[in-house]
Amino acid sequence: MLVVVRGEFSMEDPWAIPSACDPVRLRRATDGKAPRLSTTVSAYYDDEYITVVFCGADDHVVATLFGRDEPLYREDVVEVFLAPHEGIEYFELEVNPVGTIFDARIESPDGVRDTMRTDTGWNCAGLVAAVRKDISVDRMSIDTVLRIPFACIGERPLNGATWRANFFRIDRHPSEGDEYSAWRPTMRRPADFHVVECFGRIIFQR
Repeated sequence: MLVVVRGEFSMEDPWAIPSACDPVRLRRATDGKAPRLSTTVSAYYDDEYITVVFCGADDHVVATLFGRDEPLYREDVVEVFLAPHEGIEYFELEVNPVGTIFDARIESPDGVRDTMRTDTGWNCAGLVAAVRKDISVDRMSIDTVLRIPFACIGERPLNGATWRANFFRIDRHPSEGDEYSAWRPTMRRPADFHVVECFGRIIFQR
């Protein structure tokens, strides 16, 4: 379970996380092993938003899409899946390394990709995303922050509320190959993030 602590968002440093945040490390989605590229995820909330921060090492960026709801998952991307109601509905929010957004509402009556329905006409009004790249001689990192309004997903959590959720990263590399990482690995080959039974739980705590 991931504890989502209460914290204040900083416009001066949007990638900062509260000291009480405990980042979790993503693992390889297909087998749960350590991925080639390290990624951590942190989450905190205030009265209006849940804020999710990805911090990922990188060595080659693949990001050419700039239109909202384009298929970002074909390139490098980070993804948040939130299911406030434990039912067949969840929300998918993605950001690529150039700050392009994909947002969709998913209905998955059987919890699997074969029968799920994706509504890309749904927009998360008020969603804010920002990307920061740090490039030096011997390393590169990409940090991504998503500010997701509770109003857009119809649920403002009370203290102690529990949601189903998962966090993902896709990295494309021309020589190293594609890598799929997840907070809760789905253990599917080929990689598949839309496996509802594998979602973890997040709990909101003041």
